[in-house]
Amino acid sequence: MAVILVHQGPELTQEMYEAAVRRVTGKDRAESPSDWPVEGLLVHAAGQGPNGFRVVDVWESEEAARQFGEKLEPIMAELNIPVEPEVYPAHTLITTTALVTA
Repeated sequence: MAVILVHQGPELTQEMYEAAVRRVTGKDRAESPSDWPVEGLLVHAAGQGPNGFRVVDVWESEEAARQFGEKLEPIMAELNIPVEPEVYPAHTLITTTALVTA
């Protein structure tokens, strides 16, 4: 079952997100699920919300999300990103193959 992870909050900034992406992917900008160090990413979206920067990931399974968390948590600690994600099972997931970047 797919799971959704949401990282958000006033203490999370775009700069922190970009630094984490560089550490996770080795690139300045994530462009494909294959940029992630583990398989199973279905959707990744990030942007400024009304209460801070927000990152939403959808993983194909709880196990895939856990494996990614094992890679991401030390990076977040290094960057002093204190945000713990909301994690919940997806009730409905509809996807397309379109890639949209700003």
